[in-house]
Amino acid sequence: MQPVLVVDLDGTLIRTDMLHETFWSAFAKDWTTPLRALAALGRGRAALKQVLADRAAVDVATLPYDEGVLARLRDWRAQGGRTALVSAADERLVAAVAAHLGLFNHAVGTTAGHNLKGEAKAARLVELFGTDGFHYMGDAEVDLPVWRAAGAAITVNAPPDLQHRVTQAVPGAEHLRTFTRSGRDYLRALRPHQWLKNLLVFVPMLAAHDLTPFTALYALTAFVAFSLIASSVYVLNDLLDLGADRAHPRKCRRPFASGAVPVAHGTAMAALLIGAGIVLAAPLGMGFVIVMAGYFGMTLAYSLYLKRRLVVDICALSTLYTFRILAGGAATALPISVWLLAFSVFFFFALAAVKRQAELVDSAAAGGLGAHGRGYRVEDLPLVSMMAIAAGYVSVLVMALYASSDEVTRLYSAPHMLWGICLVLLYWLSRMVMLTHRGRMHDDPVVFAVMDPVSRSCVIMVLALGIAGSLL
Repeated sequence: MQPVLVVDLDGTLIRTDMLHETFWSAFAKDWTTPLRALAALGRGRAALKQVLADRAAVDVATLPYDEGVLARLRDWRAQGGRTALVSAADERLVAAVAAHLGLFNHAVGTTAGHNLKGEAKAARLVELFGTDGFHYMGDAEVDLPVWRAAGAAITVNAPPDLQHRVTQAVPGAEHLRTFTRSGRDYLRALRPHQWLKNLLVFVPMLAAHDLTPFTALYALTAFVAFSLIASSVYVLNDLLDLGADRAHPRKCRRPFASGAVPVAHGTAMAALLIGAGIVLAAPLGMGFVIVMAGYFGMTLAYSLYLKRRLVVDICALSTLYTFRILAGGAATALPISVWLLAFSVFFFFALAAVKRQAELVDSAAAGGLGAHGRGYRVEDLPLVSMMAIAAGYVSVLVMALYASSDEVTRLYSAPHMLWGICLVLLYWLSRMVMLTHRGRMHDDPVVFAVMDPVSRSCVIMVLALGIAGSLL
């Protein structure tokens, strides 16, 4: 009788791990998940997997499957062979994956009180198929007992030292390389292009016309520290938003959603980034540390809850932008004017509304009912667009009032030049809303502006008018 081709799930059939997937899925739904997970772990790993599987909502249809492994399975079945999906993941998840793919004759996983891993998995497979009655595809060192009991061994994307050990244990072992992890994927997970938003920490220094070397050094240190903390937040947000990202036409290519970077690595990356950010932030004073902590706390609250609340999510996003300006003021010990705060609140509220507008336009074009994982429906699109326009125009009004204030005459020798900035902002904001309405907006308006030649020209004009107002 032809041997059964047995395939592992985590790291083999899928480029992720169901234990980590269920943890972050459950955490996204309920912030108490880490506490519940610790309590369950005291009863063993099988209990932990059961609790997380009970609380998670993982869509097996969007998991990052390994196409090379799927091709091997289809070839095996085409030749009349039987297949089995056997994993240490919770048995309900294993069954769901098997049912979705329709490629397996058997599906076996961890049950209550019995963690199907290592020696336990080897014993179960021998019980089901007999010694040498199966071929086994796996990826981890813990699978060595299973390979020794198998009639043939197949490793999938295993490191060279593990390949060598498997070959020693099972002569003639086959080693598949279906993809290679890249350092660029890890860098992409940090979203360095988003660090451009952190340039806002320099705004208090520029607004106060304080360009001394020490002030610039403090602002630069704040920029680096804020970028590290922001990257940790982006990593955490991607981990919490795996399901929504995989359902999105562009975000599904993000490193964690696509499986290019393991979810387990993301957890470690977030912790390291937070630690490095704190080390850099400490010398800048308690005020800066408090602002950073506030930013991190609000971002975590946004990821866990606020982003699903109607309008509250837009307010939260605009506040997160303003936090960057507050951080710049705290790091350089420069006071922030009411004018700057008022302008930033309305201006960034407009950009946050444009972000939601873009998501709704994409959803409408795809025939969807709303933005996935958000509180908006497609029919809300006109209202969201009006919110973006209204807030943007109010920010221009604040700028116009500032240009007429006594404070400007103390800082600028030609304050009338600032009125030109108002005209540029009116044009740019109107154009952004119009492009979004036509479906041409990237889901992040700041990133879009950096890549857009017209937007770059507008930035140059604003800077030129500001400099002219100071020097003429």
